[in-house]
Amino acid sequence: MGGVTSLLIALAALLWATDALFRKPLTQDLSAWAIVFAEHALALVFVIPILIKSWRRAVALTARQWGAVLFIGVAASALATVAFTASFSYVSPSVSILLQKIQPLFTLVLALVWLGERLPKYFWGWAVAALVGGYFVSFPEIIPQLSLYQSGAIGVMLALVAALLWGSATVFGRFLLKDLSFPLVTALRFIVALPVLGIILGYYNGFSAFSTISVRDIWFLIIIMLGPGFGAMYLYYKGLAVTKASVSAILELTWPLAAVVLNWIFLKETLTLWQIFGGLVLTGSIAKITVWRRDRVG
Repeated sequence: MGGVTSLLIALAALLWATDALFRKPLTQDLSAWAIVFAEHALALVFVIPILIKSWRRAVALTARQWGAVLFIGVAASALATVAFTASFSYVSPSVSILLQKIQPLFTLVLALVWLGERLPKYFWGWAVAALVGGYFVSFPEIIPQLSLYQSGAIGVMLALVAALLWGSATVFGRFLLKDLSFPLVTALRFIVALPVLGIILGYYNGFSAFSTISVRDIWFLIIIMLGPGFGAMYLYYKGLAVTKASVSAILELTWPLAAVVLNWIFLKETLTLWQIFGGLVLTGSIAKITVWRRDRVG
């Protein structure tokens, strides 16, 4: 059962892979702060019932647990998502997605320090293979866009900030799931981020953008919330509850793999031999890691 549940992380990553298809067009009409605020506000439809049901548990959190909640809410759900969204205005989504592959580096180091996880020696071989496979999946797309690293230095920095915060949030989320249910962790992540986003958006007078929002933009925001937003996070935390943070970091590499496939289908970009090779290596490594049930739990 644990192996099946942990695959929900890969499913969440598949939903994340669809994010750029809707988030990129939104950046033409709305600021990154406005997009992420609207995404979190729409999620209140699901968040409020969860908090009402679990309010006694929520108010009983320890100081250390609240610290983790504040980090995943403010740093990961709010700031990282804004940074990732804003990076689309400076570099292509492919560049941003490639840079997210460094998330496992942050996650692995922090998991050892914060959670005290100990991994079997053979884990590292498959982890490296997954990282190499993930690199080859996106490398052909990035080669002709290397100049973006000079003209889009701000976009690269924003993508790296998102990778650092999201990678670290994986560990703090795993820490919270030792004592809290995954619906409550998901709800706390969104509810804590919302006021922070609202204050910043209000400071920059960003609410005025919603007065001219189009019907298409509204639908795209709803899709993002239900799919790669709240929906993906709900599945992600359910899987993370039975999966080591370090293992989940590798499973999340399904995201760039799926993103390349979506580019092939919807943007008519064919896969090169290197991408196919990288995809096979990445998929095989993820499949191998999911069978280590003993090493995933607690």
